[in-house]
Amino acid sequence: MDNVKPSSFTRRELLQKGALVLLLGTLPSIGLTPVGAQERPQPSQGADTGSRKAPETLPVEDLMREHGVLRRTLLVYEEIIRRLTDGKEFPPQTLPTAAGVIRNFIESYHEKLEEDFLFPRFEKAGKLVDLVAVLRRQHQVGRRVTDEILKLGKPEALKTPELQKQLADYLRWFIRMYRPHAAREDTVLFPAFHFLVTAGEYEALGEDFERKEQALFGEDGFEKMVAQVASLEKQLGLDNLAQFTPKI
Repeated sequence: MDNVKPSSFTRRELLQKGALVLLLGTLPSIGLTPVGAQERPQPSQGADTGSRKAPETLPVEDLMREHGVLRRTLLVYEEIIRRLTDGKEFPPQTLPTAAGVIRNFIESYHEKLEEDFLFPRFEKAGKLVDLVAVLRRQHQVGRRVTDEILKLGKPEALKTPELQKQLADYLRWFIRMYRPHAAREDTVLFPAFHFLVTAGEYEALGEDFERKEQALFGEDGFEKMVAQVASLEKQLGLDNLAQFTPKI
C-alpha cells in the first residue's frame, strides 16, 4: 500500500477533487447528458468480434463521415486548380466526376438531410438560428457554384485560358466556403444537435438516414462514394497519404 499522508494533498487539490465529484453527480439531474453518451456494453474478453455485424452509424457520425468525402473531393479540386494554373493537363473526366460527387452525394443528399431534419429543429427551438441561416445560404450558393463548375468542366469548355481561369475561380470559391462551413457544422452545430432530440428520435433519425442513402445510392452507398473519390485521387497522384507530410 502506498504510504501517502492526508497532508500530502494541498487544500486546492482537495477542493478540485470534491468539485469534480459534485459536478459529475449533477450533470444528469440538470439535463446535460447528451444523447448517445450512455454507457454502451463492451464485448466480453476473448469474444469473437470479427463475425459480428458492425453497429449502425448514428446520425451525427453519419454526417461527419460524409464531410470526409467532401474534404477529399476538395483536395481533388485543389489539384485541378494547380494544374489549370500551371498549364498542366489532367484526365478530362476527373473534374466532372468530382463535381458529380458534390452534386449527387453532398448537395442532393447530405445537405438535404441537414435542411430537412437538423435545421428545422434548431429554428423551432430558437437555437443557433443565425448560424443555421448562414449555412442554408451557403448551401444555396454552393449549388450555383457547382452549376458553373459542371458547365465549365466539360472538356470542350477547357480550351481557352479565359474559361480555365473562370473555372479555377469557381473551384477556389467553393473550397474557401466549404472548408469553414463543414468545420463549423462539425464543431458547433452537430454537437448541439444531441440536446435537441430524445434518444428515441435520434435512433429513428439514424434509420431514416440509412434508408434514404440506400434508396439513392444502393447498398453500401457511402462506401461506393469513398471508392469513387479514391479513384479520382489515384488518377491525379493524390492517393499516397505520406506525400502530404512536410519534410522537416
